[in-house]
Amino acid sequence: MSELCDCRAVPVPDLSIDCYDEPHRAPSRVAWHSIEPFAADVNIRCRGSPFTMVAVRQTALTDGESRENRMQSTQVGLVGFGTVGTGVARLLLDHGDRIARHSGHRLLLSHVVALNVEKPRDVSLPEGVLSNDIRRILNDQNVTVAALLVGGLEPARTIALDLLARGKDLVTANKALLAEHGTELFDAARRHGRSIAFEAAVAGGIPIITNISQCLSANQILSLRGILNGTSNFIINQMEEQGTDFASALAESQRLGYAEADPTMDVDGSDAAQKLAILAHLAFGSRLHWSKIPRVGIDRIQLADLHFAKELGYRIRLIAVAQLVGQELEIHVSPTLVKIGRPLAEVRQAYNAVSVQGDAVGRLFFHGLGAGRMPTASAVVADLIDTAVGRAQITFHALDLWSQRAEGVALCDHNRTTGRYYLRFDVADSPGVLAEITGIMGRHRISIASVIQPEPGERFDGYVPLVIMTHEATEGEATAAELEIGRLAVVRGKIIRLRVLGN
Repeated sequence: MSELCDCRAVPVPDLSIDCYDEPHRAPSRVAWHSIEPFAADVNIRCRGSPFTMVAVRQTALTDGESRENRMQSTQVGLVGFGTVGTGVARLLLDHGDRIARHSGHRLLLSHVVALNVEKPRDVSLPEGVLSNDIRRILNDQNVTVAALLVGGLEPARTIALDLLARGKDLVTANKALLAEHGTELFDAARRHGRSIAFEAAVAGGIPIITNISQCLSANQILSLRGILNGTSNFIINQMEEQGTDFASALAESQRLGYAEADPTMDVDGSDAAQKLAILAHLAFGSRLHWSKIPRVGIDRIQLADLHFAKELGYRIRLIAVAQLVGQELEIHVSPTLVKIGRPLAEVRQAYNAVSVQGDAVGRLFFHGLGAGRMPTASAVVADLIDTAVGRAQITFHALDLWSQRAEGVALCDHNRTTGRYYLRFDVADSPGVLAEITGIMGRHRISIASVIQPEPGERFDGYVPLVIMTHEATEGEATAAELEIGRLAVVRGKIIRLRVLGN
């Protein structure tokens, strides 16, 4: 069979193509592939090329040369067999064929290391895969990538360094480890010629790491605003929709497995700050330690605040913010009033969301489950695939993350950051109180946008709530005014001051 065609559109699969531009020169060989064999010999005359003839010969496929048999494989080790670890194992074992079809690469689960091998789990591993001996992964030269799926700082840090030193590429979901020891771990990976992938460390199943570090690399990121802690969002949502107080909503989140027995990192904003530190490093090169990020938790929010926020047309969410202000970076985590109808205001239950603004692409919105077994396992397996096929190594070395050579944007003095504020006071129900409070705010150059002072209720005890919404003011001015107002005899208890999310 012979035909005339354009070389770039030859509709014949699985061919070996010998191209001759001069009779005495050796051919250059190009391989085309297809899943199904095609029995034919084809002679193709090329148009518009220096070749006078292209001789095309079908390479017959024998049974042992099928695409499946020619597919490369990578042996994987898992360290940690808890919630996320069992999810990863389930994907690798139950859906290995699907992963191979999508990636062109087969992932083989060789070792799983767990502290308690007797603990009942709903995933059945092949005989001999599960052990409590990390040396089985460290000493197995056939295992080239390991997923570190244990939480906390130690022994996670030591295990990570040992895996890198033994020539294993690393995939991890441990955001605390990266936020605390990112520089040390990434320097070790570079020293040993290895890579670290960490999509699952921030926002669970949402591919925010890949989007910021790769897909948006043509942009200067202008702002990141996100709900990065699903537990806090669940608690606020329970209070908002069920009318439960903070303590009851926290207890429900613990019952459902969202909050840890010690929920401090979730409710005080630390968990969100750790994740924000990672995103800020990716987007802006910031090297600010997460503990230095100004943060306020949700434990001070009361049902009254949710009620007044709704009356004003807002919902309260724990918002992590990193945004450029001129040539400086503003960064903080705090409960924030978000206008009803904006995407971040509509995030409910334990979901996460991130709003990203780039100078070229504009504003993007990412939303999905930020925790849980299968969403996080999905991100881990994606990193395992990227590592196995070589994409993670290219990205890792190109980005040069947590490098001593990295230069980040200068940080903005937190007291100079500007924004609008919601303030709630319990004040004596007597003449002149409002004038006294607004007078102090005026002296600190804070302009008032609106005031709510409801009628005394049935449990009136001489004090009533007073809610004030401000125009833009600096954090320093708002803090100074709050402290001065708090010393007034007509004000009882703590003053609640929350940020209002701008445009």
